[in-house]
Amino acid sequence: MASFTRAVPPPYDHQQESIDFFTALPYGYDGSDPGTGKTRTFLEVINNLQNAGAGKALVLAPKSILQAAWGDDCGKFFPLKPYSTAYAANRIKAFKSDADIYITNHDGIKWLDEHPEVLNGFDILVVDEITAFKHRTSDRSKCISRLAKKFKYRYGLSGTMTPNGILDIWHQMLVVDLGEHLGSNFWKFRSTVCEPVQVGNHPKAIKWADKPGAKEAVIDLVSDVFKRHVLEDCIDIPPNTVRTINVDLPPKLLKQYNEMKQNALLEYDDNVVNAVHAAALRTKLLQIASGAVYDMDSTSMKLSAERYQLVTDLTLEREQCLVAYNWSHQLEGLLAAADKAKIEYRVINGSVKDKDRLEAVNLFQAGKIKNLYCHPQSAGHGLTLTKGTTTIWTSPVDNAEFFVQFNRRIYRNSQTLPTETILVCANDTLERKVYDNLQNKVIDMNDLLALLAA
Repeated sequence: MASFTRAVPPPYDHQQESIDFFTALPYGYDGSDPGTGKTRTFLEVINNLQNAGAGKALVLAPKSILQAAWGDDCGKFFPLKPYSTAYAANRIKAFKSDADIYITNHDGIKWLDEHPEVLNGFDILVVDEITAFKHRTSDRSKCISRLAKKFKYRYGLSGTMTPNGILDIWHQMLVVDLGEHLGSNFWKFRSTVCEPVQVGNHPKAIKWADKPGAKEAVIDLVSDVFKRHVLEDCIDIPPNTVRTINVDLPPKLLKQYNEMKQNALLEYDDNVVNAVHAAALRTKLLQIASGAVYDMDSTSMKLSAERYQLVTDLTLEREQCLVAYNWSHQLEGLLAAADKAKIEYRVINGSVKDKDRLEAVNLFQAGKIKNLYCHPQSAGHGLTLTKGTTTIWTSPVDNAEFFVQFNRRIYRNSQTLPTETILVCANDTLERKVYDNLQNKVIDMNDLLALLAA
């Protein structure tokens, strides 16, 4: 009987441009927007290098997309190329299997650092969402710094490479080029591109601000190994609209918010919540504004459910939604409101098993559930959720990378409908300032990326 195989579509023009660019380099950084198809691009790069004689490839990626993005794309675009997906439970078996591509999560680098012998025969390292290694002092960053030297070809991928400023790029580039472009000494790099600015009374209360022209200088240094594509320039996609829904806190909740703000102490029933320093107070204020707060024993005290009902009402007016939450008390409130409204939903967060996460994505994309309630750290990378048309932020998040990446789950290649991003913000609270700071971070990051693209 004749066998039939599905024809593999060719890469998009912008993907082919990147494929040619990176195949010709021993290392490089792809800073293209989320949704532009970096996974497909680097599977093609790996295939080209292996056809030219390179050894095995190691792909490091967020746990949530090992199979959902990398594994699925391997099967879709290279059905005859064997790959192995390694989770904590099957890691030894996965790396003993006979494959061309081995895919594991970022923290798997710690295990590999303890068992470097399994990397014999490997030549290619691809680090998806390499911003996971931006902190040079973290354990996994130290591990990857040691192991990167074992690979002949090294590539970093992220559409949000500098969420906190220019210093974020240093360790990412160290992994990619072993110090060739920005040097191997962080302190020297920092003193070259930044200057200390006093932000408090304590001598150590300083922040490092970019020197004039620092961004342009850094961009010039790395431009020969950097490639970026902007989503809207590559793909004809319906627009995304961002809107803010401003709400008034209920009088009782606003009173409790102001009491905490003024006195750094909130008495609620028999519980007492102390804000020991400014950072803790800030977090407590944001929690109170969102409808609950945690006491000294990390027990949440429910103060108001109005915000969760608002978010639920917004989802009822729309087809399918992604809803971002920050704290467990928010999830509890959102799910209680969803259950009352008889909404079909699933949850994606750090406690959800991989098979349940994959099932949630498949059900959502098949249109069989209405809402996905997600912590942005767990669902912010790589997942394609284009059946949805609305992203709702129950409250603001500080992390610009989480914000941009989570919004790009629905606004990406294969989206055929206009999309919207809704920011829920409480009037007369700290939430407005957090949203404003977040937008400024996104603007700074996009300005830097625009320089790189140019």
